[in-house]
Amino acid sequence: MRAASATIHLGALRENLRRVRELAPGTKVMAVVKADGYGHGLERVARALEGADAFGVASIADGQRLRAAGASQRIVVLSGPDEAGDLAEMRRLKLDAVIHHDAQLGLLAADADPRPLRVWLKIDTGMHRLGFPPERVREVHARLRALPGVDRDIVLMTHFANSDAFDDALTTHQIERFERGVSGLEGERSLSNSAGILGWPEAQGQWVRAGGALYGISVVAGRIGADFGFRPAMTLSTRLIAINRIRRGERIGYAATWEAPEDMVVGVAAIGYGDGYPRQAGAGTPVLVGGARASVIGRVSMDLITIDLRGVPGVQVGSDVVLWGRGLPVEEIAERAGTIGYELTCGVTRRVRFVEDES
Repeated sequence: MRAASATIHLGALRENLRRVRELAPGTKVMAVVKADGYGHGLERVARALEGADAFGVASIADGQRLRAAGASQRIVVLSGPDEAGDLAEMRRLKLDAVIHHDAQLGLLAADADPRPLRVWLKIDTGMHRLGFPPERVREVHARLRALPGVDRDIVLMTHFANSDAFDDALTTHQIERFERGVSGLEGERSLSNSAGILGWPEAQGQWVRAGGALYGISVVAGRIGADFGFRPAMTLSTRLIAINRIRRGERIGYAATWEAPEDMVVGVAAIGYGDGYPRQAGAGTPVLVGGARASVIGRVSMDLITIDLRGVPGVQVGSDVVLWGRGLPVEEIAERAGTIGYELTCGVTRRVRFVEDES
């Protein structure tokens, strides 16, 4: 068995949900669990977050998995139906549908099933990805409410494009466009994603949609989840499988990109891009070896990384190596790799052993 493991901290997930409720008092919380619970495991995340008011997913297949696992909350398919057959399955599973395009209106209008489907009407206020323009909201809202197969309690929603930049006027503009578009319409409101919850309390509405925050991840530049009171829900770790003595001037790894500046000790850890550790993480990317901070040297390969063990006394073959998580924020690794923490946790591969932990 490979040493690489991802420990999922169930207690941290529950605590992060409590923190979201603290930051958005009086709102209902949709826990976004798409991409297999941001790489943490859909079913285990849903069990840990059973106190959420709804789950947000990217596909009907995720809704099927959640219902099979016993989830009774509202489940919202964030891109809605793609074809006519989806409507019957969404009704069978009691899934909510986000409606964002005229093609979906056509599916609903042609559907003869009178059982009311709960829908969320998505408004494009500036993301320019999915949604109806604000000037069409009244028309679309009226059309939806006139359909016998649509529940009349329609949630009105939008999605922020840059809410992680707390001083960006774009989010203010989006809030204003949303409010103008929905003014006078019945229905609960949902604007804020994780960054919106943190930086835009005026935009909480009746529903907030928490994603990365629940997993302890920040997307705010220069900040980590702990800065906002969140705890990491995943610790990726492995072990040293070799310790080698390298002479000054010798080169390490593929393409011989790193040269030893002196005689030194180099550790080899059983982790690589085949496990989801980013190949873009260059020399200097931090790791924890036996609890002490060290750094990657040479190129990340499919199965292995090499580590500078200077200044890390007492380690031996078998010593623990933490790649991110408790004691080492995933955001720091993501910055070194030119990405965000979401991508790293989502990218952990199937050959990594997942372990559940109650802390």
